[in-house]
Amino acid sequence: MNPAYSFQLWLVDWSWSLDGLRDFIATGIQSFRDCDATALAAVACLLVLFVWYCYHVGREQPRAYATVNALMQSAEANGVQNGYVYCHSPECVRCTHHDGLNQKLYHNLQEYAKRYSWSGMGRIHKGIREQGRYLNSRPSIQKPEVFFLPDLPTMPYFARDAQKHDVELLERNFQTILCEFETLYKAFSNCSLPQGWKMNSTPSGEWFTFYLVNQGMCVPRNCRRCPRTYRLLGSLRTCIGNNVFGNACISVLSPGTVIAEHYGPTNIRIRCHLGKCPAGAVRPSPSPALGSLGTAPATELPPSLKTPSNCELVVGGEPQCWAEGRCLLFDDSFLHTAFHEAKAGVLVLSRHSSLWHEQRRVHGDPAPHPVPLSLPGPPEEGPRVVFMVDLWHPNVAAAERQALDFIFAPGR
Repeated sequence: MNPAYSFQLWLVDWSWSLDGLRDFIATGIQSFRDCDATALAAVACLLVLFVWYCYHVGREQPRAYATVNALMQSAEANGVQNGYVYCHSPECVRCTHHDGLNQKLYHNLQEYAKRYSWSGMGRIHKGIREQGRYLNSRPSIQKPEVFFLPDLPTMPYFARDAQKHDVELLERNFQTILCEFETLYKAFSNCSLPQGWKMNSTPSGEWFTFYLVNQGMCVPRNCRRCPRTYRLLGSLRTCIGNNVFGNACISVLSPGTVIAEHYGPTNIRIRCHLGKCPAGAVRPSPSPALGSLGTAPATELPPSLKTPSNCELVVGGEPQCWAEGRCLLFDDSFLHTAFHEAKAGVLVLSRHSSLWHEQRRVHGDPAPHPVPLSLPGPPEEGPRVVFMVDLWHPNVAAAERQALDFIFAPGR
């Protein structure tokens, strides 16, 4: 093609392009002139307000709210709440509260809705907005200490079908959990509070717990000692593992122990107890020469998997017994207690014993008088042992679970 001819065609196309652009600009100017001045002023004001809002939000520093954990741990329990005795641990969610908690929870809900959606948040919003009225008007049989989600079906005990998949999975892995527990339990033969175990306050007897997950926080050292049990938690569909209401632990009640009546922190969970009893547990004996706990030749228990018959859980005034290798589901926001009435030999911790000093290091100076320690005797009088894990209430929807994990996330 002739280059001169091509250049002429390009000039024609360019001329048509300029004409089109000129016509477009002229049309726009004429449309602007034809518009109502009031409407244009309103649009301009809205545009200015939008720009100002974006600038303000972008430069605003986050408000210094206290974390949920700090609010719930800020006030140490005074020993009696709602007429019932509580533990004195400042780390216990159910035993502490704070007037600023509802404000913090509402702030967390707003933050969640901005990031995600308000869809499905009606019940949570209602619960946070009217939390004080709900908790104050609840009957004394059910009174969660921290958060009450309205319109959830309430009952002291739940059928196994409420969380069928997780119940069956736990029961199928009963022997796995039991084997790892028995390895831990042998550590009690050294006559001191073993590493990783916690001694809880009770009116009588001893209550020990070994946490894998404590208020939504994994305990790495303990999880490494029970790797298969910890992996099992990850296979549960409804395990609460991402907010402060989630716990998983081994709970041991020695003979003669009574846990004081108390309420759990919330009704959004159901607590699952998988009953077990240690085989081959050992019983330390007092050393006459030392006058304190010493290690006498250990007496091996027969490999029996019987749960002690005189142990009982009472929830909402309804008693139930644990069964070996079976799950028991209950709502711990109801008033509940547990006790192990079996009698066993009572050992005395003198002020020279290693366990006495361990209690003093962990819990402060205990009572000045000697501390009785009931340890496992024969199988029928051995300890009551359960693997405890918190599961979601079956009527809490998936969107609500996600929001509650965000609102009550550890450290928020």
